[in-house]
Parts: sequence; C-alpha cells; structure tokens
Amino acid sequence: MKWIQKHTIQITECISLTFILLFVYAAASKLFDYHKFRAQLMQSELLAPYANILVWMIPLLELGIAILLLFPKLRLQALTFSVILMISFTIYIWYILKYSDHIPCSCGGIINTLSWTEHLFFNLMLILLAIIGTKLSIHIKHTT
Repeated sequence: MKWIQKHTIQITECISLTFILLFVYAAASKLFDYHKFRAQLMQSELLAPYANILVWMIPLLELGIAILLLFPKLRLQALTFSVILMISFTIYIWYILKYSDHIPCSCGGIINTLSWTEHLFFNLMLILLAIIGTKLSIHIKHTT
C-alpha cells in the first residue's frame, strides 16, 4: 500500500486543521479590530459599497467554514467552501494588483508582513492545499 493511501485521513485532518487555524485567526483578527477592518474595506474602490455587510460576512464565513471542518462528515463540503473562499480572496488580490490605482492597506495579523504579491502567492498555495484536501476527502468518502 502506498504511503499516501495509508495516511489519507491524517493528511486530510492536517489540512483541515491548517484551515481551521487560518480561518479562526483571520476572523478573530478582523472582529477584534473591527474598525480597522471596516476602514480597510472602505479604502477599496471595489468593496467600499459593500463594506458594512462584508465587515461581518467575511469573518462569519471564515468561522462557519472552520466549524464545519471540525466534523469529518462535513469536511468535504467545508474544504470545497475553503477552495471557493480562497479563490474569491485571490481574485480580489489579483484585481487590486492589476487594475486598482490605489492599493488599500494590507490585511491584519501575521499576513500584514506580506506584500500584496506575496499574499497572492500565499493564497495560491492555500488554494492548492484546499484542493488536495478536497480530493483526499473525496477519496475517503469513496473508500468508506
């Protein structure tokens, strides 16, 4: 038996834990510094009209996905949502880098040490990780 087949569940759990930590940390940093996060959204010409909704919706989505990742039976759906959310964030970053005259303030927390380009590549790596987790979750579902 191949190593990957033998350890599929553990790998999927590690990927899920990575996203749980990422999303809880990101949501908490947004909620704890609500006014800063709202101000950052207001600086974005693309997101400013929706800032009052997004300031709550984004952290709630992140926390919701993190909670779903805790449950093995919901993990496939949660990892799929993780892919979608990370793709959405990545498209936004790409749009800002490509089309925006004004690049708003960076994200909060540890991510604020990254440039927007580095953040784009960081997100691309997370998308890849979420896709791997999704594929492994599909494999687990078909073998159990």
